[in-house]
Amino acid sequence: MEKFLEINDLSVSFGVRGGLLLRKIGTIKAVNNATFSINKGEIVGVVGESGCGKSTLARLILRLVEPDSGSISFNGTDLLKMSKKEMQWQRRHMQMVFQDPYSAMDPLYTIYRSLCEPFQIQKIKLTKAEQHKKVAELLELVGLNSDHGFAYPHELSGGQKQRADIARALALNPQFLILDEPTAALDVSVQAQIIKLLEGLREKLNLTFLFISHDLSLVSYFCDRVVVMYLGRIVENISAELIGKTPYHPYTKALIESIFKTVPGEKNEVDPLEGEVPSPFNLPPGCVFVSRCRYAQKVCREKLPVLENTGQGGQVACHFPLNAIG
Repeated sequence: MEKFLEINDLSVSFGVRGGLLLRKIGTIKAVNNATFSINKGEIVGVVGESGCGKSTLARLILRLVEPDSGSISFNGTDLLKMSKKEMQWQRRHMQMVFQDPYSAMDPLYTIYRSLCEPFQIQKIKLTKAEQHKKVAELLELVGLNSDHGFAYPHELSGGQKQRADIARALALNPQFLILDEPTAALDVSVQAQIIKLLEGLREKLNLTFLFISHDLSLVSYFCDRVVVMYLGRIVENISAELIGKTPYHPYTKALIESIFKTVPGEKNEVDPLEGEVPSPFNLPPGCVFVSRCRYAQKVCREKLPVLENTGQGGQVACHFPLNAIG
């Protein structure tokens, strides 16, 4: 398949300040040598616990945060070699839908004005009639009507706000959408409606998605492949079809087991997450998951595992993967 987005060894660190004088007290490696790719038309999910680096990774791809090292190739173009002005133009093709629909839009703007804002930022000149037509098309595309354009964000429900936010992301006809927890702040019934909308938009507009979520069950349903992150590192890249059957990394297995409850009367086979999460200021020299892994051995504490092919079209960073690598 056609490689659409390629991320290689992408890293970023943030200095942390504290105390009365706000002196630097440490450095956190928020994303650490992330490497993966997305094919054209694919939906790739990124999962992991809070603080694992999912949202930071999304912002790195769009260069809303500048990386320390690594490369980002989009449609064969090296994004890190672009000037800020060139990158602003490039963002026509790659947009982001943020987690919280309540804070994603200016509360003083009508939905109509918010949907027109991308044209102004990109200096796209449209007549009033063209603006009206474009906004009406965008609202219809996401299941809203023209009356919603006259509303302010506080006058809409959470689901309607998220639809409006998706409409704004689609205003410039992008090829690629990053969806950062787009359903997390919504009721379950509304979540299902938004997922159905996204599925339809993908087919209709031939979009490619990076879908960030903490909900592995949702990701395994909605996505084609799943990237699993832990403390800034990618520990597994696996087909969504296989993730519930043959996970290779102990952390992936633990995430899966946190979803499914043991059947009453049967032996409890759940392997709970044991041990303490290491300090992000002082990560172990070996595997970052070693303090919580019941399968850990001496080499895991001393040597950092690298991503290796699983033979099932995926990759895993583990010295002792749960399923033999072919």
